[in-house]
Amino acid sequence: MGKASRDKRDIYYRKAKEEGWRARSAFKLLQIDEEFKIFEGVKRVVDLCAAPGSWSQVLSRKLYLPAKLSPDSKESDLPLIVAIDLQPMAPIEGVIQVQGDITNARTAETVIRHFDGGKADLIVCDGAPDVTGLHDMDEFVQSQLILAGLTIVTHILKKGGTFIAKVFRGKDTSLLYSQLKLFFMEVTFAKPKSSRNSSIEAFVVCVNYSPPEGFREEDLYRLLEKVGSPSGILDDDHQDCSSAWLEGPNKVYIPFLACGDLAGYDSDRSYPLPRNPDGSYRTLDPVQPPIAPPYKRALEMRKASNHGVQVSLEKLGLDP
Repeated sequence: MGKASRDKRDIYYRKAKEEGWRARSAFKLLQIDEEFKIFEGVKRVVDLCAAPGSWSQVLSRKLYLPAKLSPDSKESDLPLIVAIDLQPMAPIEGVIQVQGDITNARTAETVIRHFDGGKADLIVCDGAPDVTGLHDMDEFVQSQLILAGLTIVTHILKKGGTFIAKVFRGKDTSLLYSQLKLFFMEVTFAKPKSSRNSSIEAFVVCVNYSPPEGFREEDLYRLLEKVGSPSGILDDDHQDCSSAWLEGPNKVYIPFLACGDLAGYDSDRSYPLPRNPDGSYRTLDPVQPPIAPPYKRALEMRKASNHGVQVSLEKLGLDP
């Protein structure tokens, strides 16, 4: 009953299993592509915070597999897709996996080696921290994750490239927008149809990577700290990272766009379950269960604890 209830309540969860996606988030990237055509001319891609791999699946199906199945394709012409995550991920055809930290420069060096010294056309990131429900805190931590992702972007994204990342909308979104505008000609916040209206998530689509003149990758954090000052110069009066200076006459209006077929499925609606001729409904298992879930250790500890209680009861001659 539980699985059927969720299948009925979340149409994208159900469709993901029916179409072979590892997670419903695959539809978010597909709908972003519908609006922005992010895959056109792309040969080298990096997927940050990739596990469990639904966005890597989209990249494989949209870029690698069509090129592989083309009668004129050559091995050297196949798109190169690199997925990075701290957690291991089940294999996906055409995707090279790197288990590492996106805030570490060595991870960037590993990716560049896979690209034979070249750089990426597109970088995507669907990563998010474990949310607490405290929106201000979640927004801040998510913004820091994006800026951490930006450190690797500055190392491996070619000029003119595209960067897409999940954001949590909030009162300091304008600050994040201004930071990204330092590096990209166009920055738009998009809300895919498959993203629930009740969710504060959106996706920032950064087009045409153009770092400031004289910018050095190792200076990223120092440069971002200077955004707090209207003059761009870090002084004692502008040590904080608040967005107060972006209000009033300096107010920033952020482009925000709904993407995906607006006449399509609504992620906040419930839909009838497709029934078999006999009236029954068969639920589908997840396409790819986690191979190293973060809760695995907790389950092992609980099992050991329960075993210890049972042994103690047996020693006391009691029936567990």
